[in-house]
Amino acid sequence: MSELSHLDDQGRARMVDVSTKSDTHRVAVAAGELATTAEVIALVRADDMPKADVLATARIAGIGAAKRTWELIPLCHQLALSTVKVTFGFTDTTITIEAVAKTTGPTGVEMEALTAVAVAGLTLHDMVKAVDPAAVLNGVRLVSKEGGKRGRWFRDDAPEQSDTSVTEPAAARSAVVVVSSTGVAAGTRDDKTGPTIEKWLTERGFTVRGPLIYADAQIASGLADALTGGPALLITTGGTGASPTDATPEATLAVLDRELPGVADSIRRRGLDVTPHAVLSRGVAGLAGSTVVVNLPGSPGGVKDGLAALDPILDHLLAQVSGGGAHE
Repeated sequence: MSELSHLDDQGRARMVDVSTKSDTHRVAVAAGELATTAEVIALVRADDMPKADVLATARIAGIGAAKRTWELIPLCHQLALSTVKVTFGFTDTTITIEAVAKTTGPTGVEMEALTAVAVAGLTLHDMVKAVDPAAVLNGVRLVSKEGGKRGRWFRDDAPEQSDTSVTEPAAARSAVVVVSSTGVAAGTRDDKTGPTIEKWLTERGFTVRGPLIYADAQIASGLADALTGGPALLITTGGTGASPTDATPEATLAVLDRELPGVADSIRRRGLDVTPHAVLSRGVAGLAGSTVVVNLPGSPGGVKDGLAALDPILDHLLAQVSGGGAHE
């Protein structure tokens, strides 16, 4: 077992000396969730809580806490953070919290990302306690990190496989879900597709970030955030139609290195079995580095059809991208 870095050879607490380490780009992603009631979720999304601006307050609290992590955690170094982003999503009874922290320096930003999630979650609790004093902050955890001599690390929450199965690296089962919807981002519409994709991925052994929700006009920055840490799979939903505000395909093409047109065509063909409107979807698919990116429509039926098209090919596709998989 590895030794604890914050203990000296006599077992006493110490601050790690990083003066000999080289500066590298460091990124950490952390997550958590506040479990509450459906009533609270509805009030927060409608911005109708007794304490107003719930999400904005929690976001600022999380960012501020990340900047002061060195004051809160005794043995942490003071870092010059280049950015901290805190985003929220919703299920029927939870508010999900995601934090991304970045710096260039000799030590990582894991604690800053975790502190941002923890304090944002506690702030959410403070904001909703008048309606639900029993709300619970759960699952504050590191999702991924990169930089330094150890490179990239991804959390592996996938079920253990039998000895006869093909073992994939931890990163091969990491996924991010992004929802492109101005209405959902504003709280005027319910997210009926993001949780469906998250559940589908979780059932297949993926560690999932999100759903991360962005207005149509912000989808480009949403994709950039989602690709942080190089997940194996990024699935978007929404913004693929012919509306003037639909911009997901254009934003996706801007980050792709190679297209996978057959995947996008297969999703459209599957939808055409149900409705002729499926032909209007402009969704694309491809590779952004080693990340497989797939656009799905924004309707529950379109997501169902799209996931059905992905199901028989996804494992083989991920194996090929990671350098394995049969090519016969």
